[in-house]
Amino acid sequence: MRIFSTLLMLLFLNLGLSQDYSKELFVQNNDTLPYRMLLPKDYSPLKQYPMIIFLHGSGERGRDNEAQLVHGDWLFKTTDFKNNYPAIVVFPQCAKNKFWANRSASKSDHNGSYHFEGALAQNTILDQLESLIGQLENTLSVNKKKIYIGGLSMGGMGTFEMVARNPNKFAAAFPICGGTNVRFARLLKDTPFWIFHGEADTVVPVTYSKEIYEALKNLDAEVALTLYPEAGHDSWNNVFKEPGLMPWVFKHSR
Repeated sequence: MRIFSTLLMLLFLNLGLSQDYSKELFVQNNDTLPYRMLLPKDYSPLKQYPMIIFLHGSGERGRDNEAQLVHGDWLFKTTDFKNNYPAIVVFPQCAKNKFWANRSASKSDHNGSYHFEGALAQNTILDQLESLIGQLENTLSVNKKKIYIGGLSMGGMGTFEMVARNPNKFAAAFPICGGTNVRFARLLKDTPFWIFHGEADTVVPVTYSKEIYEALKNLDAEVALTLYPEAGHDSWNNVFKEPGLMPWVFKHSR
């Protein structure tokens, strides 16, 4: 199987597909997880590369294997990124009836309110995502000490939950306009976090990012919080322009 996967990857390279996101499907237990993947320029099976998992928001859920690229895909296609941070980039797509994190939500007066589960519960989409990451580790030239995860909105929540479920997996995490239960802080404290949020966010209140930031600081974790006073829920537009984001991410290793 590994030889077959390597031959397929070499075929992709010969076709020039490594320069854009390929369309992929991961099938497990009769369920399918669509994902898009971007390989480094001049990918070689003889080298090892960092890997970034990026989780989209709830509005991009589905099975078209397209919508998850609406926000942020361009960031990893820039000449600067390709030249300075050669990495495998993966955008999985969550199904419409699923969620990257275990939470319940309500809204009143246009203000979002969320209840995040205080214990890790079963989540089939995260189970699939973990299996996908494992498969990519085994079939691609992945540097297992440099696997990173980030995401926005629902994907920001999923970033926290994936790290909590896998406290020794990720070298760094960057959740955007997300949140989690502060009880997870002890599971998150050994992974460096850079948390982002817009202070004018009425969809996912900034309180959630502030609370987990304080909980992690109290545990002497490596954590940073950047707030954008004028930004609403779409604070990811500010984050993608942060010149220090990629240098911060890639300096970390397990």
